[in-house]
Amino acid sequence: MARIASAGAALMRASRWFMAVAPVDLRCGMDRLLTMVQSAFGRDAFDGSAYVFRNRSGTRIKLLLGDATGVWLCVRRLQSGSFVWPREDDELCELSAEQFEWLCAGVDWRRLSVPKTLAKML
Repeated sequence: MARIASAGAALMRASRWFMAVAPVDLRCGMDRLLTMVQSAFGRDAFDGSAYVFRNRSGTRIKLLLGDATGVWLCVRRLQSGSFVWPREDDELCELSAEQFEWLCAGVDWRRLSVPKTLAKML
């Protein structure tokens, strides 16, 4: 099972990471999110960049990653709490790969520090 997970991670390499700042109805599927990336953000959805969308309450995110061979759509839900999201005027916010990892862990990626509860788990 670990080999399958690591193989999936190897296939999901993003060249850049973007967050859609405004909340999205996460009932949207792959095609609607692809259209949003192309029409609302004016970006090529198949350039290897990853796009992260959140629901209104900030408890779930969807990751859309398109490249020349296909599209990934992944969902993440935290057991408790909510994802930290920027309050900006821009439609998109660019993240580093490290900031994206912190975001997925439910940590305030803007601070890049390990909270005590997470440090105990590590």
